[in-house]
Amino acid sequence: MRNPWGLVIIVLLAVVAGACRKTTERIVPNNQAPWYDGVPTVLVENYVNRLFIDLLGREPIDSEMEEHVAFLRAGNLSIATREALITRLQTDTLPVAGDSSYAAVYFKRLYEQMKVRLIEGASDADINGEIGILGQLALVDSLNGDSTAMRQKQAEMRKYQNILRSQWDYRYGLVNLDSMCAWMVNNGLYDFINMNSFNFINATFDNLYFRFPTQSEFQRAYVMVDASQPASLFGQTGNHKDDYIRIVIGQREFWQGLVIWAYKTMLARDPGSAEIFQAMQQLNQGRDFHLSLRNILKTDEYANFR
Repeated sequence: MRNPWGLVIIVLLAVVAGACRKTTERIVPNNQAPWYDGVPTVLVENYVNRLFIDLLGREPIDSEMEEHVAFLRAGNLSIATREALITRLQTDTLPVAGDSSYAAVYFKRLYEQMKVRLIEGASDADINGEIGILGQLALVDSLNGDSTAMRQKQAEMRKYQNILRSQWDYRYGLVNLDSMCAWMVNNGLYDFINMNSFNFINATFDNLYFRFPTQSEFQRAYVMVDASQPASLFGQTGNHKDDYIRIVIGQREFWQGLVIWAYKTMLARDPGSAEIFQAMQQLNQGRDFHLSLRNILKTDEYANFR
């Protein structure tokens, strides 16, 4: 006669073993496999075309389009593959058809975009023209023996020259975007666009921070800029216009303004608070604005793969 208890024990052990196996199977939420295989080729081509226009200011030629679409497809349109392509357009120094290199055109494009943002897209020819005029006037002052006026015009010349040199200094890592922007708002051209101290102060806040100054901020800035007298702004003391620009550019809010500008330019919208927080964490570590751009351009929202 069989032992009924033995059969019961065997069944219980089988149930327990099955239960143990089930508990090891964990379901991770929101971990569905990517569906990028279903993205039509026209959307991939549109993405490559948009990257070229936003980063290089031109459309890709046919061979470039074929190469980069194939590269993205080979990587299943993954975020990592997109980032690799964007990085190449930002950093590749090899000669390409029609351009000296992707990197050279990328940095020139960013320089031109900053000029559009701050000095209404003034051309280098216009800036050189101002330098030439000031040089002639400085020469006249020198011939007339007016060394004070000559030095003033030479100082104004250097401000214009700083705009031109910022493209190269930024490209080769000698300065960062804060210096480039400081030079672009500290010259006679920016003063002409934003005549008088009232407009100048409001323009710097609006252009750099995407907001206007509070009444207290404006009053302190006005004393510094218009009266060239000591005043405290953002906890720092300045005595004249150059100090004001140094203080405004030196704030964390300047980098937040760059993030806002990037979102407005690339996605046609303002960033959310979480997006600003994440971008500012990264910028606080290395001031790498190129990485901030990549983080926007590799998204499904920008690529229109959603």
